Amino acid sequence: MTPAPTSSLDAEMGPKEQERRLLHEVADAVGALMEFWGFKRVMGRVWALLYLRGDALSASDLCEQLSISSGAASMALSELEHWAVIRRIRKAGDRREYFEAETDIWKMISRVLRERELAQIERALEVFERVREKLRSLAAPGERSRLEDIAERLGKLVDLTRVGRALLVAMVQQGRVDLGPLMRFPRSRR
Repeated sequence: MTPAPTSSLDAEMGPKEQERRLLHEVADAVGALMEFWGFKRVMGRVWALLYLRGDALSASDLCEQLSISSGAASMALSELEHWAVIRRIRKAGDRREYFEAETDIWKMISRVLRERELAQIERALEVFERVREKLRSLAAPGERSRLEDIAERLGKLVDLTRVGRALLVAMVQQGRVDLGPLMRFPRSRR
């Protein structure tokens, strides 16, 4: 594997400065991914720095190393603790609080999938099923109506949502996914 080309700026920096710049680059990339997934960018940056460093840092250390305000650090740390992706610890003889990253990435992802995405799917499924049944009850008996057509389409959304739920549950509980149900999902030509 060929190393990345170095710039003249890299040549002027010492190893510590280069390490800091490279860690910032990764933290920014993780922050962008976290933002894409609907979290705050700073949360990704804080977690990434803690994860990469491998040692506990204080809030003031994080502020200094990431060039963020104490308010931004405090909010990010609280939210990251809520998602159980960092832990608050104490060091003997030091009054400050320190933070360390959860290193089991699958544990973090599965918690988010379970508490956020799966909950959203459950809410949508409940709405789809309730509205479908209500539309069926409004349709005139004995004749095919527009409401029945809509209810039938909603039924397809219910089926797809159930497949999605099953895939997420399998992924979260077992760490693997059987794509068979998705492959058997009926394809519509309309």
